[in-house]
Amino acid sequence: MSNTDKIQNDEDGELYEHYRFIVDPRQSPIRVDKFLSSKISNVSRTKIQAAAQAGNIRVNDKNVKPNYKIKPGDTISVLLSFPQHLTEIIPENIPVNIIYEDEDILIIDKKSGMVVHPAYANYTGTLVNAVAWHLKDKPVTGSNWGAFLVHRIDKDTSGLLVLAKNEFAQAMLAKQFYEHTIEREYIALVWGNMENNEGIINANLIRSYKDRRIITVSDIKDKGKYAITHYKVIERFSYVTLISCKLETGRTHQIRAHMAYIGHPLFNDAAYGGNKILKGTVFTKYRQFIDNCFITIPRQALHARTLGFVHPTKMEKVTFTSPLPDDFANVLEKWRNYSTNEKK
Repeated sequence: MSNTDKIQNDEDGELYEHYRFIVDPRQSPIRVDKFLSSKISNVSRTKIQAAAQAGNIRVNDKNVKPNYKIKPGDTISVLLSFPQHLTEIIPENIPVNIIYEDEDILIIDKKSGMVVHPAYANYTGTLVNAVAWHLKDKPVTGSNWGAFLVHRIDKDTSGLLVLAKNEFAQAMLAKQFYEHTIEREYIALVWGNMENNEGIINANLIRSYKDRRIITVSDIKDKGKYAITHYKVIERFSYVTLISCKLETGRTHQIRAHMAYIGHPLFNDAAYGGNKILKGTVFTKYRQFIDNCFITIPRQALHARTLGFVHPTKMEKVTFTSPLPDDFANVLEKWRNYSTNEKK
């Protein structure tokens, strides 16, 4: 018997589960990996042992090995990378841009429009299906398709993702996401002229009661998931601003929701009101210009440019960067030309 708390992060961009157990006074001494296997459903002993090796199992605030014998009254904290999908992953020959690969990790530069993993209404054609094809003839370790998600980005957001190729790497990366030590920088084009050159948005996020597809800032103190975004202005145009956003947390739609909250929705972000003219004149010529910009980048103007973390086995910091995709670069050029001509 034990008291159990569970924090599940499956709705966020980071994929992990955090459990906390207080061992019952009547519990007989057994190995901690065996104890956790009996308490957590759908988790293998191998996965628990990988978590222990990564330092993700702590007893009374101290890291323990899988063979640690638990005692009555022990407080056990365990961080597990999120379980893989129970449905079969079908390998599909879909082009995917892998910019780095070794025995432990894959770094992918995802194009906009690609869903990261199978879910309702998107069971095929995802990045996971593409990676399964890439790995189908390679040795498999601890998974039925050879790679593990540790985070995700929105379908229409472009940029960098890391996948783990074994359970130990998955556990090590999950720990870094949980501890918020992952370096993540996004580039965004937002409506309006930002008042400050840089700033911090610290506002808890919850799902909208009116539309569950939308994330909004909680109007009740201490309710929702805390979320922190640091932003800095890169370039100013007439009615929009190019900014860099660095995340302390990785909540679902975090940048999109935070920017809408401060009155600067992402350019052409339909879900958060950025797909209409929010700044500027209403003259026909300007309206045509905006319509052309929306055609140029038919999605929210958000790109995951930088991803940095400690490599799971090399134990050294690695950093990857992704250039702006053509649609993003082209819309910026349109705004530069418009702003230059307007000043003449």
